[in-house]
Amino acid sequence: MKKSILFLAICSLFFGCEAPSNNGQIPGTHSSSTKPKNIILMIGDGMGVTQVSAGLYSNGNKLNLERFPYVGLHKSYSSDDLVTDSAAGATAFSCGVKTYNGAVGVDSDTVAVKTILEIAEEKGLATGMVATSTITHATPASFICHQNKRKQHQKNAADFLKTEIDLFVGGGKDHFEKREDGRNLSNELKKKGYVVSDFFQTPINDLKMDPAKPLAFYTANTNPVTVAEGRDYLPGIAKKSVEFLNVRGKEKGFFLMIEGSQIDWGGHANESDYIITEMLDFDKAIGHVVDFAEKDGETLVIVTADHETGGYAINKGSKLDSLKTSFTTDYHTADLIPVFAYGPGSENFSGIYENTAIFDKMKALYGF
Repeated sequence: MKKSILFLAICSLFFGCEAPSNNGQIPGTHSSSTKPKNIILMIGDGMGVTQVSAGLYSNGNKLNLERFPYVGLHKSYSSDDLVTDSAAGATAFSCGVKTYNGAVGVDSDTVAVKTILEIAEEKGLATGMVATSTITHATPASFICHQNKRKQHQKNAADFLKTEIDLFVGGGKDHFEKREDGRNLSNELKKKGYVVSDFFQTPINDLKMDPAKPLAFYTANTNPVTVAEGRDYLPGIAKKSVEFLNVRGKEKGFFLMIEGSQIDWGGHANESDYIITEMLDFDKAIGHVVDFAEKDGETLVIVTADHETGGYAINKGSKLDSLKTSFTTDYHTADLIPVFAYGPGSENFSGIYENTAIFDKMKALYGF
């Protein structure tokens, strides 16, 4: 009997096999026959288990991530290296293929592969992306661009004009307007019917979104600043973006990717405070998204990372309000990466699997 109880406790912690509650229903789950109308994929770039732990311990031992009933682990390696980069890692999620480090939306032979966002568009769903980096950075680019090298930001920006994405918010205005080819992609977006705005014209937290029109909003000319330097838009814009897409996708649903980009940058800088402030900002956005999913009942929320950054560790002598941390590298590591799932279909994300399986699971749950 004691062994059975221990097994259930371990299973519950890592793979969501917890005893039912709330009249037999685990919060955030639905019957296995229920499929989501909407999927929100949230990527904490560079967010490994230690980044999550540090955020939790520094926040009164609480995170919104604790609301997720199912937790799994994915294998993050790319096609050419056990240690992936963000481009290959995000392409695994967006396209369902293992590719080489640096590739954006293409396979290991540099052949373009249709992304989950592009498939959703074709099926009539509303689509969107939000990031705290440039919107042309490796992770968001992997959902809409097809380039053999991730840092070709102007080419990445041009790929946005080849889609009908309903909403994108992030930095990188210069890649759309100050271009070597002389094109002004913002003007081209306006001709396509987009409302195009930026941080100079409108404080982002005052932004009014009209669901009747697609929206492009630039949060910086290049990269947005850090949370510590005053960036505060992610939680609010996450909430507004979900509401915006829910209206635009009221008939068939929506797909939204939200990236907490700078958790990764804190890892590269080996700065624990940077990681923690970005992690907590991302978790606030998670809270708004789960609040929506809880009320909506038709929305699957997946939270994961492309890789871990920094070889981040919490060491002996740490306390809940005072962590002693260290790093093994200023690059990424090959750690297994947590996957958190909430809502209809969430039970499919427990276990251990390849990072490409996240694409496969999303596609199957949509019924594509």
